[in-house]
Amino acid sequence: MMILLCSVITFGCIREEPKETVLNNETAGELIPSTTENVESLFVYCGAGMRKPMDEIGLLFEEENGISVNYNYAGSNTLLSQMELTQKGDIYIPGATYYFDVAREKGFTDYEQLIAYHVPVIAVPKGNPANITSLDDLAKSGVKVILGDSKAVAIGKLGDTLLKENGIYEDVEKNVVARGATVNELIVYVSMDQGDASIVWEDLVVNSEKIESVAINSQKNIIKIIPVGTLSFSNKNDAAKKFVDFVASDKGKTIFEKHGFTTYPNEKYEE
Repeated sequence: MMILLCSVITFGCIREEPKETVLNNETAGELIPSTTENVESLFVYCGAGMRKPMDEIGLLFEEENGISVNYNYAGSNTLLSQMELTQKGDIYIPGATYYFDVAREKGFTDYEQLIAYHVPVIAVPKGNPANITSLDDLAKSGVKVILGDSKAVAIGKLGDTLLKENGIYEDVEKNVVARGATVNELIVYVSMDQGDASIVWEDLVVNSEKIESVAINSQKNIIKIIPVGTLSFSNKNDAAKKFVDFVASDKGKTIFEKHGFTTYPNEKYEE
């Protein structure tokens, strides 16, 4: 049965094709930073999958530097479109370097650091009722699959690529009952037993009480790297660069590790 998602916006080797932190709606809402923004604050476009570590990093950065951090969380490509439309903001943190490369080609970025790895896994409800053990199982008849929107979110684009490169995209697509505009939506759907499986980032399933993860064979998987960088249209270059360096520092990476990420660089994910 198709799942009605009225609220969802439709839009391995490594291969790359705050004072208070303000959190905007993940898929829509107030997308443009205020023109009266205090010079002691920063506006950050951040992929929704990094919300937990970035919330904590923003608070610590303000505590140490007196500069508040305002986040807009959404899918990586959705954020890219917002930046192109508004030409405002200070920092971009997408879920994969692909989106940062696109932003760089458009002249939107001018300084970059690499933070951590995004490792895809298969998320299943607790108990794994559909007995999913591999990517191939997503193509089995009767399996309900929920994937990310490839036009909005990094995990959606990666999921489609992963399935295509393993030759099962068309068969899995027949089983797709819904697509989400953020990876966090996928986690919610699986935790509510609205699907048998989804492709998500490993860190989001760590210590979950309602979801289990099924590892993807390393020879079939595609690992992504999370970048962070300053935006060329920012008028707060020094503060923005300071924040980027803070995120990529030992303090920042320790927070990422706390939330289940493997930080960059790591030999496990290097060719």
